[in-house]
Amino acid sequence: MLNKLIKELGQAGDKERAINLQRFFKTGKGEYGEGDVFLGVMVPKTRAITKKYIDLELKNVKELLNSDIHEHRLAGLLILIGKYEKGDTKNIFNFYLNNSFRINNWDLVDVTAPKIVGKYLLNKPRDILYSLAKSDNLWKKRIAIVSTFAFIKENDFKDSLKISEILLDDKHDLIHKAVGWMLREVGKKNVDELRKFLKKYYKQMPRTMLRYSIEKFPKEERKRLLKGEFK
Repeated sequence: MLNKLIKELGQAGDKERAINLQRFFKTGKGEYGEGDVFLGVMVPKTRAITKKYIDLELKNVKELLNSDIHEHRLAGLLILIGKYEKGDTKNIFNFYLNNSFRINNWDLVDVTAPKIVGKYLLNKPRDILYSLAKSDNLWKKRIAIVSTFAFIKENDFKDSLKISEILLDDKHDLIHKAVGWMLREVGKKNVDELRKFLKKYYKQMPRTMLRYSIEKFPKEERKRLLKGEFK
């Protein structure tokens, strides 16, 4: 079954698209996606292919995650979401975290973290997210904040805001964007909560984080905040 999946993904690839994706996902030496290899498969096509392989054994999913090929890892993660939704929640949650070092590009995190980690922790202690947020690993930190999207959808903002505080001084642009994104989502649900956070931290926030967080604000208010003015 694993070989059939890999063959289908290979057949769906596009060399020109693969070259463009390798540029887009910063796979060059010293960049965040260094060494990532792309087949050039469109994400909807990857989803369609992997739907047929939800029953793939976890040992085979691990092989996909250990692949240098981006679409193999994405396929493995999509299969994990399918298994989670079928009810194998605790096992899949633990498997996901144990293999988090292979969830190593921003799209892989964003597609999966809320649907596995976030959903699992909805009604459980969330200490693990704080451990991830304080990690030295870029992708674990992104998993920590993006997982809270599941909470935000349930009007639960506490952990999103606390983890945003932890990551305020992070140096990586991909963390700035992720935190700004989650803050923006908080604002969509409760703009007063977002404004309260901004009033305390807007001068300290990296510009990209601030810009992302206020995207839905009126134009004049965005301008004032970006100038360092808060009313």
